[in-house]
Amino acid sequence: MTADFDSVSAVNVSRVFGRRRVLAEVSFTCRRGDVLGLLGPNGAGKSTLLAVLATLLTPSSGQIRYGARTAGDPAVRGRIGWLGHDLQLYPELTGRENLRFFARLYGVPRVEQAVNSALVRARLEHAADDPVASYSRGMRQRLALERALLHAPRLLLLDEPFTGLDGRSVRELVDRLRAIGQDGAIVIMATHDLDTAEAVLTRALVLRAGRIAAEAAGGGWLDACRDALTHSS
Repeated sequence: MTADFDSVSAVNVSRVFGRRRVLAEVSFTCRRGDVLGLLGPNGAGKSTLLAVLATLLTPSSGQIRYGARTAGDPAVRGRIGWLGHDLQLYPELTGRENLRFFARLYGVPRVEQAVNSALVRARLEHAADDPVASYSRGMRQRLALERALLHAPRLLLLDEPFTGLDGRSVRELVDRLRAIGQDGAIVIMATHDLDTAEAVLTRALVLRAGRIAAEAAGGGWLDACRDALTHSS
């Protein structure tokens, strides 16, 4: 069973670890075609919010809604793509074997065709049958992105996706994210790379101490958020 949805909403989401409140009553909605940036300093709660949206963490209070569904619906996970700091790759397996494993896990049709296409997009055909342990950081990052996109997720969640990428790979990823949004997916990413983010984001949230300090949309989102970012530093 799969689930589809046209929006993702955080409704008064808080998350507490022991006595430390990492998220405090965060609320926002994203719809198909949105490419939302989560901005703010280290410790602002960006990665925690992404993990909650990915159903990897449960809110201490509040709720995430995926259209009419909630995170408790197991079918929702099948429509989420996740790329975090842990790239979720098996280093002892080859790039091809990693993609093949996750394609089967996701129930992707025509597995070999999907894997070969992903290797071409990642520019890893030459290293497809080498163990991932031998890959550079940028090669692993490109492979992990393809792993997250194999099943054409409705919601794509990215934590610092430009880490380790060279200039060419960054440009390719910007173009890819634009296309994914135009195709109707929802993209939410945390990034410190504001120059690159400006080329792809349609909206931005600034988090400070677990709360939304600013929100802006449209082509001038960076100017609208700059003051909040400065005071968040």
